[in-house]
Amino acid sequence: MKISLTVVGKTTDRHFIAGIDEYVQRISHYVPFSIDVIPELKGTKNLSEKEQKEREGELILKSFQPGDYIVLLDEHGRERRSIEFAQWMQKRMAAGPKRLVFVVGGPYGFSPAVYAAAQEKVSLSQMTLSHQMIRLLFTEQIYRAMTILNGEPYHHE
Repeated sequence: MKISLTVVGKTTDRHFIAGIDEYVQRISHYVPFSIDVIPELKGTKNLSEKEQKEREGELILKSFQPGDYIVLLDEHGRERRSIEFAQWMQKRMAAGPKRLVFVVGGPYGFSPAVYAAAQEKVSLSQMTLSHQMIRLLFTEQIYRAMTILNGEPYHHE
């Protein structure tokens, strides 16, 4: 089984890039992992918020494959403690999807079609965080979950 993080737009801050790359490398010791980038839309100044979400949604939906288990990183999703998240991941991976796909939307969130395609929503925090920061924090949490599942001492509780 593979894990994928689908994001809209490139990460541009070199500090975030370095941290994300570090966690991607660490995660890859446990499970095949990739970050799939949906290109940012051009000419968004002429688009309404709804139109932008719909166009980004079309691109996100095209990135999905048959057999994917889709989880949106969404402010209205369920929050879990790290150990609970690790246990949840273990159950999802044992259920046998081809890929476990986490998705970070664009600046306005997700279109109704993307919400309809998803099986679940997860929230990292009730606070508002930048999309680039979410990528770093979430890759760290996937790594943390892998170490918890493997009984390694990274997580202290």
